[in-house]
Amino acid sequence: MKNSALKGALGALAVVGVALVAKKMAERKRFVRGIFNEYDIKERSPFGLADKIREMNDEQYQELKGKFKKEFASKCCHRHGRREA
Repeated sequence: MKNSALKGALGALAVVGVALVAKKMAERKRFVRGIFNEYDIKERSPFGLADKIREMNDEQYQELKGKFKKEFASKCCHRHGRREA
């Protein structure tokens, strides 16, 4: 009986994990689609984005780079309020 309860709990945990991953992937896909729309990129591929980046001036490129850094930055390992010793 214990083993089947453990399997059920692990199965439920796996389903929750998959749902969280799917949600995060959908959010990132929505973000990238928004970038394509904002910068009027017709070719929806990395090559279309690269072509647009080549056409940008330095200020536009830094703005786009900041948006990507903000969206895709890892949030798991940052220590907030860290004091310098």
